[in-house]
Amino acid sequence: MSFIELLPIAMLGAVLGLDVVSFPQAMISRPIVAATFAGAFVGHAGLGLIAGAALELIALETLPFGASRYPEWGSASVVGGAIFAAQPNGTAGALCVAVLASLATAWIGGWTMHVHRQSIARWARRLRKGLDSGSSRTVVGLQLFGLTSDLIRGLLLTGVALLVFHPIARASLATWSVDPRLSRAVVATMSAVVAGAAAWKLFNTFVGARWIFLGGLAAGLALLALR
Repeated sequence: MSFIELLPIAMLGAVLGLDVVSFPQAMISRPIVAATFAGAFVGHAGLGLIAGAALELIALETLPFGASRYPEWGSASVVGGAIFAAQPNGTAGALCVAVLASLATAWIGGWTMHVHRQSIARWARRLRKGLDSGSSRTVVGLQLFGLTSDLIRGLLLTGVALLVFHPIARASLATWSVDPRLSRAVVATMSAVVAGAAAWKLFNTFVGARWIFLGGLAAGLALLALR
């Protein structure tokens, strides 16, 4: 992958990584959106959507509460969507490799978010005097520092992940021998199991959640049958 091909996708990962926590939290960092964008950047939005759908099911397990450490799906989904969309349609094992690359990037991304929060805390301690006095300049400066550093974090994470996983994906797919239908079925099954476990947690937490879920499932299947 050349620098010209890498840069726009890395910038997309930076913006979507920023959306996860810092700004604007508009849900564009959700895997089904982020991977579709990445696929569009590569030239195959439909393939990005397929990868995003599988990642979205897995990401349902993540509960991003407060300062807890959790996977960073925005940049990770860009990586997975770009890798999957870059392969010829129907390539055996492409979805498996793309999802694995996304999972690894999401795990590393969670660690980078933790480091990023620690750096903001250290910077805030240096500015304690201005913050205590209510200086608007200090507050705005701290916010800009956090936003800019998070943008750079997402850029580096996406760029380095693509540089590492794209050649690994090509090498793996060159020797892949498992039937394409079986490899896709494995990804779909594992994603559905993770999503089912996440849904089960909601069923035991919110009154009536299972009926809402079943109603939505029935409506979706009805729409699918009518097509």
